[in-house]
Amino acid sequence: MEKYAGKKAVVTGGTIGMGLAIVKALIDGGAEVLLTGRNEKNLEAARREFGPRVHVVRSDAASLADINALGAIVEEKLGQIDFVSINAGFSQLEPFDQVTEESYDRQFDINTKGAFFTVQRLAPLVKDGGSFVFTTSVANVMGIPGMNVYSGAKAALRSFAKVFAAELLPRGIRVNAVSPGFVKTPTMGVAGASEEALAAFEKEGNEITPMGRIGMPDEVARAVLFLAFDATFTTGVELAVDGGIAQGITAPHQ
Repeated sequence: MEKYAGKKAVVTGGTIGMGLAIVKALIDGGAEVLLTGRNEKNLEAARREFGPRVHVVRSDAASLADINALGAIVEEKLGQIDFVSINAGFSQLEPFDQVTEESYDRQFDINTKGAFFTVQRLAPLVKDGGSFVFTTSVANVMGIPGMNVYSGAKAALRSFAKVFAAELLPRGIRVNAVSPGFVKTPTMGVAGASEEALAAFEKEGNEITPMGRIGMPDEVARAVLFLAFDATFTTGVELAVDGGIAQGITAPHQ
């Protein structure tokens, strides 16, 4: 029997990278999935890849109107749901003295405000005993130059997970988070990065991650789905999926 047969899930930011890996793992396990994205090219690629097996919805995580409309679409297409992955995110690499009000607002609107109101809108549709999983970041705790705003926006999700976990406890809904480190995705977590910058990020990740390599999207997906379905006595936690980079582990000398 397929592991997630009969389950219904929503994945925000599900067209590329870690979100796409979560979608694929759910589909392979027999779940019915609705994914969201904003980039029309990526949305069309998802429609071609999944066909009728996945509900593909254009939705901007920064738009409250889109979030409200998403709730109506989820209710129409899926009805009651078992799991929501709050994965949509956006980062812009900028030294603090170059941050503009526009870039600041964009990062908080997508990563923080959008996440909050998506949970608020979809929580009534989640079955009692269901779950939410946020995607945070090792940037929460590492003090990475150029990621000041992003770090603050993602750190807020850590607090959201704890308080939502408390507020949804009466319904048995668990709320947790995964905190990825360097992961090989098309953007490496930074919007608009050049090919040279992406290669540099990957090289740096391989060098400074204690396990000696960056992670893969499917490794994050497995952690997300563990929290979503298997960790039935776990709520309010942030699970690091980072190869040890934020854990104070020192890699052995080769």
